[in-house]
Amino acid sequence: MAKTNRQRLVKQSVQGKVHHPLGNDFRVERDGEPRILPATGGICYNVKIGDPAFGWEGDHIEPGVSVRNEEARENQAFTALSCIGNEAIVVSGDAKGDRGYVTGKHGGIDHVLVYFDDETLNALAIEDKIMVRGHGQGMKLENYPNIKVMNIDPDLFDRIPIKEEDGRLIVPIAAEVPAVMMASGLGARHAYSGDFDIMTGDKAGIQETGIDQLRFGDLVLLKDMDCAYGYDYRPGAVSIGVIVHSDCIKMGHGPGVTVILSSRDGEIEGLIAEGANIKDIIENA
Repeated sequence: MAKTNRQRLVKQSVQGKVHHPLGNDFRVERDGEPRILPATGGICYNVKIGDPAFGWEGDHIEPGVSVRNEEARENQAFTALSCIGNEAIVVSGDAKGDRGYVTGKHGGIDHVLVYFDDETLNALAIEDKIMVRGHGQGMKLENYPNIKVMNIDPDLFDRIPIKEEDGRLIVPIAAEVPAVMMASGLGARHAYSGDFDIMTGDKAGIQETGIDQLRFGDLVLLKDMDCAYGYDYRPGAVSIGVIVHSDCIKMGHGPGVTVILSSRDGEIEGLIAEGANIKDIIENA
């Protein structure tokens, strides 16, 4: 296993509230049809980590619970310091004391997405407070200094069955995504919060690559995508990310990916494997 600096990582509390869904005006499908559908925010009772990212009658659906801090600078810290796999604790309301974990981050709406079990979901209410034990930002692979690591809890990282071979990391993935399919979010200043989207207007293309079978929480390889400092096309670069929100009806959008690893020099390879999903990795640890 790649050696990390985990003993020097800071674990710090960050906090937000369950965020109400925002205004629900017409969203225009790729073919021009206007529709009103469920979208971001709130508590999703029947859309969860491990479920299909496709097929829902909705747009940018966030599995589980959508959490945000309404003070802008505090939310910047909340979304940047929360990492996939971090422990999340309900600290107010009827579900106080219940625990779950972070499953992703959604840019634009600036939400942290959290999994809780059914009992907790049914006890939660809008504006209940959720504290996250932020842990993971600043992680380095000491024997792979050119690979950037971000947005992942060190315990979860250690549980991913990553192999080392000829100076490369071999990472289990559910699918490989060509750079030409990456869209909304490109050009962001950094990849340490939020996500960017896989375009899914090319139905034949997503079926050919298996993208249409992706689940929330799946690990995917982004080919020729450099995410060391932002999201950019770079031949030979490789990034690994996690599927965090659903397919979308809007042009230039689709399932969102929060990046956890990036190499400009091809030091990462993907291996299609069963169980390449954070839910499976966490629950089978």
